[in-house]
Amino acid sequence: MKERLTDALYGAGWGAVKRLPEPAANRLGRDIADLAWRRRGKSVARLESNLRRVVPDADETRLRELSRAGMRSYLRYWMESFRLPAWSKDRIRGGFDPKDVHHLLDALASPRGVILALPHMGNWDLAGAWVTTKLETPFTTVAERLKPESLYDRFVAYRQGLGMEVLPHSGGEAFGTLARRLRAGGLVCLVAERDLSASGVEVDFFGDRTRMPAGPALLAQQTGALLLPVTLWYDDSPVMRGQVHAPIEAPAEGTRAEKTSVMTQALADVFAAGIAEHPEDWHMLQRLWLSDLEPRESAEPREPSEPRTRETS
Repeated sequence: MKERLTDALYGAGWGAVKRLPEPAANRLGRDIADLAWRRRGKSVARLESNLRRVVPDADETRLRELSRAGMRSYLRYWMESFRLPAWSKDRIRGGFDPKDVHHLLDALASPRGVILALPHMGNWDLAGAWVTTKLETPFTTVAERLKPESLYDRFVAYRQGLGMEVLPHSGGEAFGTLARRLRAGGLVCLVAERDLSASGVEVDFFGDRTRMPAGPALLAQQTGALLLPVTLWYDDSPVMRGQVHAPIEAPAEGTRAEKTSVMTQALADVFAAGIAEHPEDWHMLQRLWLSDLEPRESAEPREPSEPRTRETS
């Protein structure tokens, strides 16, 4: 029953919100965000706990301000995502303004494949739609299989409608398909700052340990693709901002595991700098640091032959 209700709510969002005028959708998102923030449920408490690590000198008043802004940013993501299928190509092209996009353009002009790795900031779906529309470049991503299956199908259809090739995360085939796309000179986009399974790579992140996906670094090593971090944020305008960062290269020496560790730490450092600049636009409403996990959550065993990429849902 709960799964059917969840699917129905998402269906209503995609069906109704996209028909609202943009100012009305924005107001609705703020109202829902403020209501959730005032109720102070588990998600808001977790967001504040995570923000406390990002802004360690913030007092409780500042944390509450940040969490309110964070919930508004999170609901802006959802309102935009529900409406994206109804946006014109011109609206999508003008809806995102990244800095240092020359890093991406130079990479796409090279014969090497390209991996864009992002944290849960801003609206990664809008950034992806901008790539397929403004740059007219298709790309491949992965999505976690959600329950009910109909909800997963909704997300896949939604992202395919924006010009993305979406692979299911489960089944063990995603990594091989991504590698083939990259060897052919293609583009792969992965949300990549959270993987608490046993196959995740331990990194330092805001002064504590967490795990991040090995997939981006492994794919770059195995295929020769360029690995570019991207960070996203909002300002007071209708346009999302972002930055494409310089490529993270594989170390010249070391084992594959050592190289993966170095590259993933470098990715974490870029993410941390971007999140510290725009903490309210980091949508991390889940546990992230290993010290925050319950003992049974500390390691989800996975097959060692399946390097884990990160889902985008």
